[in-house]
Amino acid sequence: MTRALLVTAVATLLAAVLTGTGWAAPPPGPLVPPLAWGKCEKDSPPAQAGFQCATATVPLDHRDPRGRTITLAVTRKPATGPKIGSLFLNPGGPGGTGTGQISAWIRLLPAGLQDRFDVVSWDPRGVGESTPVQCFDSQEAEGRFLGDSADYPTTPGQAAAYVDTWRRFGQACAARDRALLEHANTADTARDLDLLRQAVGDAKLNYIGLSYGTFLGATYANLFPDKVRAMVLDGNLAPSAWTDRNLPVTTRSISMRIGSDTAASSVLGDLLRLCGQVDASRCAFSAGSPQATVDRWNQLLARLANGPIWYAPRSELITGPGLVSRISNGLDIAFPFTSPVTNGGSAGWAGVAAGMKAIWDARDVPLPPDTPDGPLPPPSSYDGPEQGYAVSCGDAAVPPVGLFGALARNSEARNGPIGANAVWGDEPCSTWPVRAADPYRGPFNRNQAPILVLGPTRDPSTPFQNSVLMSTELRNARLLTVVGYGHTAFLNPSRCAADAQRAYFVDGTLPRPGTVCRQDATPFGASP
Repeated sequence: MTRALLVTAVATLLAAVLTGTGWAAPPPGPLVPPLAWGKCEKDSPPAQAGFQCATATVPLDHRDPRGRTITLAVTRKPATGPKIGSLFLNPGGPGGTGTGQISAWIRLLPAGLQDRFDVVSWDPRGVGESTPVQCFDSQEAEGRFLGDSADYPTTPGQAAAYVDTWRRFGQACAARDRALLEHANTADTARDLDLLRQAVGDAKLNYIGLSYGTFLGATYANLFPDKVRAMVLDGNLAPSAWTDRNLPVTTRSISMRIGSDTAASSVLGDLLRLCGQVDASRCAFSAGSPQATVDRWNQLLARLANGPIWYAPRSELITGPGLVSRISNGLDIAFPFTSPVTNGGSAGWAGVAAGMKAIWDARDVPLPPDTPDGPLPPPSSYDGPEQGYAVSCGDAAVPPVGLFGALARNSEARNGPIGANAVWGDEPCSTWPVRAADPYRGPFNRNQAPILVLGPTRDPSTPFQNSVLMSTELRNARLLTVVGYGHTAFLNPSRCAADAQRAYFVDGTLPRPGTVCRQDATPFGASP
């Protein structure tokens, strides 16, 4: 462009600005939703825990703040002492329901934080009591559609049926509400969180993110780098592992990039070894020694490979893949805790071992006769796997569908069936028909406030190397190592780690570089 043309263009632009013609004002941002706090629904977990509840209205598409809106279910427990602000907690998932889980987990927060902060959580968009992603009229209808595809396949025929079922599942979801799927992603949830921060009146965010919630926290801290006061990321999901630097082409599934297929196998070995160090009064599955207990587990798998076991006390047919899936989920919480809110909690690894022993002791009995399916119930609200897949499949890269059989076999050869379970769990994303409309994939080094990153060294779901990566991929982060077992230090307590978090949130003091904490106990009371 010549100087004369440049001067003319600048003059035209200036005239347009001065006269108000030719240039439209930028669209207004989303309105901060008012929160009318009140009593929670009678008999709900938040109500029992003394929480207050509210509903927030936010844009479906933050780029179109005056378009379609959705609602978010929000809950808080007011501070009991001099208040610093609000402390938001996301329990992970993706697909975790914050309003239910925080009310059950509230006592696991580091001591003293409930005194100084309103503890706030919410069901992210697409999840739970917020505007939900639901692909069927009811959970029963969804269960009938999925059938045995809830468990991973073990034969080529099963694999073909599995892929086809989940392909049709994704198509059903897209047909029901494609626009919601396009915006049920991490970046849009981070944008919701910034509106909620403003709605509670905080100038900057205080936040604890667990598991997938760590990636949500990292996304927020980089979308809104000057809006964080204090942030703890526990049981980390490294941004590079979730998004994959090779996007959009990858040859590893999500769990393989995270390392959870290998970590789950390794931590299952920890459970069996520690179980075998003690007698059956402390670990029901113990066979008297670590090796004998490992052998017992392998014998149980071999028995299930010949056919399912009918577990009469629960009128339940136990398959090998079904048992492996349950054991994998059970590895996350190593230590028992009770929740008076839900009349439950977790029995920890002791409960996992007791379940393994119950199946070991079971004997095949004649199966009950098949009964015809009854009529479908009326439409209802439910939490299905689509609420997690809407996020992970929208956000994360996955290999082509044709690679999954080989990837699962490779992981099983290295890690046993628990590896195949992890890899096949990612496969539905390979045929998921919708990707995030407005994702955030980096950079992740824009955050300004220091962030505290921690996690157990023997984490089966987000292995510790993710916490190391998170601490290096963020611009300003401090790594706290927690020696111990299970998924997140939050669910597997360490007083040392809790004290460090309290000092950080209340006083702004980070632990010294290289600080190492230990958990308060060892599973089964065995030798670490």
